[in-house]
Amino acid sequence: MKQTEEKILRENIRELIRFVKEKKAKTNLNEEAQLRSIIKSFLDYELTTLNEVAVPDNKPTPNKSTGINVLEDLLTKIIPVLETDYKLMTTNPEQRESFRAHIINAVIKTLTPAIMNDKAEEDTVAESIVDEEIDVDIVDDEDITDDEKFIDIRTDAEKAQDEDEEEVDPRDEFGSEVDADETGRNMAFQTYNKVNSNILDAYDLLANPEDQELFYDYLIANLKLYFDKFEGELDADVEEPTNQAYDMAKGEEAGGVEGEEELGGEEELDFEL
Repeated sequence: MKQTEEKILRENIRELIRFVKEKKAKTNLNEEAQLRSIIKSFLDYELTTLNEVAVPDNKPTPNKSTGINVLEDLLTKIIPVLETDYKLMTTNPEQRESFRAHIINAVIKTLTPAIMNDKAEEDTVAESIVDEEIDVDIVDDEDITDDEKFIDIRTDAEKAQDEDEEEVDPRDEFGSEVDADETGRNMAFQTYNKVNSNILDAYDLLANPEDQELFYDYLIANLKLYFDKFEGELDADVEEPTNQAYDMAKGEEAGGVEGEEELGGEEELDFEL
């Protein structure tokens, strides 16, 4: 073989070896990249699963009573409103006591008719009507009062004007059963108008007598407890927490000032002498 041909053959072999190595390297890189991708996907999946298991379920477990569940939902809506308005009254405790009394009384007045209606409907369903009686009332002229005999000749405009003059302040009607601070009453009137519909809507959801009773009893109890909580948060006489190191430092500071005053007094006496 000639030297030139041998040289060409060697160069071709080198190129072939280089080509094979490069191809093998690329193949290894591709395989490594695919492997890394598979491992990353696997790790992501495992981490997601672990996080789902590790994160606690903060959603509270529903109570066994539907009435309590409905009440809990109601409280989340009305308590922030009551708290905000309650804490606006800081002039004196009497305002807040009045607010509290008027709110609780208003809740009782709102729900009592609904409760009575529910009981009346239960009694009506329970009763079986056997005989239908028709009562004919004969009106005796002596039974008619003078007010019923009175014929009003005022025009509609005059009647409307008289009604406007006799119109009662709704706040007075709202607080007619509670004799307490007027500012607290006015604030309670305004606040209760914000939550009244929420309370009625929540109660109207319940048809079971046991749920209705639990809802009513626990609503009144929780309102009182929350008002106690609000008042405690407004108490300005709560003693500030302290520790021994602070008390000692404070005592030393006070002692140093007293010592300086005593020294000053001695110097003044010496100067005068």
